[in-house]
Amino acid sequence: MSKKIAILATSGFEESELQSPKEYLEQQGWRADIVSPESGTIKAWAEKDWGKEYSVDRTLSEVKASDYDALVLPGGVLNPDKLRTDDKALAFVKDFFIQNKPVAAICHGPQILINAEVVNGRNMTSVHSISKDLINAGAHWEDVEVVVDNGLVTSRTPKDLPAFNAKMVEEFKEGKHVEQGI
Repeated sequence: MSKKIAILATSGFEESELQSPKEYLEQQGWRADIVSPESGTIKAWAEKDWGKEYSVDRTLSEVKASDYDALVLPGGVLNPDKLRTDDKALAFVKDFFIQNKPVAAICHGPQILINAEVVNGRNMTSVHSISKDLINAGAHWEDVEVVVDNGLVTSRTPKDLPAFNAKMVEEFKEGKHVEQGI
């Protein structure tokens, strides 16, 4: 069954954390749209310096969560820091939880989930530097490569991408999770 996945990002996303999941989703025969607050292109951060530019498929003002089957939130330091203060981005993210749709977030990506107020009581992981932020927001944080909590997939860093991608696809195949909501 074909699926349509939103990858929410803005300039400053960690390149491997967008590129690898996008390619993995497309290998399933699914469509993976890069959704961003801005149109045109967004620039990746590639470990220690700026990376390539990626074309934005749709802007936040053009889409809603009901247009998609699932959501991916790549990390990077700059990307989630910008998105977590963008009201449209937060509403878009929160709607996936309201609609019980699966969501996958890696590295710093869960910072967006904190501001969307959807982490309380959830089992999660992330890059270690935001573990206290997640704990303070009510999440149960673990230092493991990937955690799945009722349709929410979280992972730590690019080295965990193989496990993240596999679990992301598994959850996206399952589709809506009745208990996912907020």
